Amino acid sequence: QVQLVESGGGLVQPGGSLRLSCAASGISFSANVISWYRQAPGKQRELVASMTSGSTTNYADSVKGRFTISRDNAKNTVYLQMNSLKPEDTAVYYCNVFRYGVSLAPWGQGTQVTVSS
Repeated sequence: QVQLVESGGGLVQPGGSLRLSCAASGISFSANVISWYRQAPGKQRELVASMTSGSTTNYADSVKGRFTISRDNAKNTVYLQMNSLKPEDTAVYYCNVFRYGVSLAPWGQGTQVTVSS
């Protein structure tokens, strides 16, 4: 059974940092595209960052230079390092695994990130 579990969210002040983790079971990150999405209240889910099997990364313009996606193949875990956080980064963050644009896992519960003073 394929399962993704996100963790690491929390409440942080503007300018702060968080590192999110996404642990996978039943599927390999190393052979697929892995992505972080986020969904703020009242908004559609949006792509934040992705990494191909060849480690090519892509970021939304709004997070470039602040967020970094990485993975640990041995742990089958993907991370999202978020620095210089802004209130507009507040959202529930999700990860998923894709091949040819199709998600290979059910969406998890996500992890809440709240940026507020």
